[in-house]
Amino acid sequence: MTEDVPTTAQLQDILSRATSVVIVEGSPDEVDSIDVAQLVVTGDEIADLARHLAIVDGGTGDRCRCNGWPTIVVHGPDGETARWTLHHQIGLRGVGNCDADLRDGPALTEWLARRGLTGSREVQEGLAEEEAEAEQRRMRWIQAAPAGLADAAADVSRPPGRDDEVWSRQMDDAEDRLTALIQQHHPDAIERIRALLAWAGIGARELRGGSTWYDIATLRQLHNESPDLILDALAAPSPKPAQLDGASELFCTLEWTNAHGRQLPEPQRSMLIGHIQTDGTDAMRRRLSWGYYGAERTV
Repeated sequence: MTEDVPTTAQLQDILSRATSVVIVEGSPDEVDSIDVAQLVVTGDEIADLARHLAIVDGGTGDRCRCNGWPTIVVHGPDGETARWTLHHQIGLRGVGNCDADLRDGPALTEWLARRGLTGSREVQEGLAEEEAEAEQRRMRWIQAAPAGLADAAADVSRPPGRDDEVWSRQMDDAEDRLTALIQQHHPDAIERIRALLAWAGIGARELRGGSTWYDIATLRQLHNESPDLILDALAAPSPKPAQLDGASELFCTLEWTNAHGRQLPEPQRSMLIGHIQTDGTDAMRRRLSWGYYGAERTV
């Protein structure tokens, strides 16, 4: 028999009959571990917990793939009556037939921390730092966009939403607009390629996180250009260091190596290898040692 969708009323009804609630700072398979912190809630605090566990009625219609933590074990007069898990400090599983969003996840996180279960707060603080760093990186990429492209770049770099399909369509549309604007604002192919290479070079100097979807969007713009013109753009006059950074990223992509191999012609090959050996990042040097740019085991 299919359970009903989750509601706060269901949750509060279960807790109203509880004699105790054990909250374990671990996943369900760690409930009995003596090495995992836990909190026992009794008496009036159960009602207080119920208020902090209020959920958005109806649920999300989906289930998170992770095990979830902390684990909440509800005990009634006859033993265990329910077992729930928190997911990413914003959702609850176990009430009804799908996960449900907490109405106030941060408030529950603080409620737990005041009672000694600080793991959720530590995770949230770490995530907040990561989000701030990610936003700073996104802004650096937008600010480095070629002239006339900042607004389109902001659209392309918009963080993912909860609906992956909708977000993907929005990104496709944003990238199409970016392509059109690049052609409009930078009609000369060589000038356009040099601008795109310098833009691609921004991601090459980021120390953490690897390539983002918007870094890849810049490289896709370069894949739309003529390979011969890309090589011409790197020939003369001497390219700037940022353009060589971008070239080091471009020439390592599967799209480039599958179509053109790893061997670069001269003088682009020597120019790029010299730049990497003199001023390249560790990642650039590793790729050089792996044989990209036609320079196997040069470093």
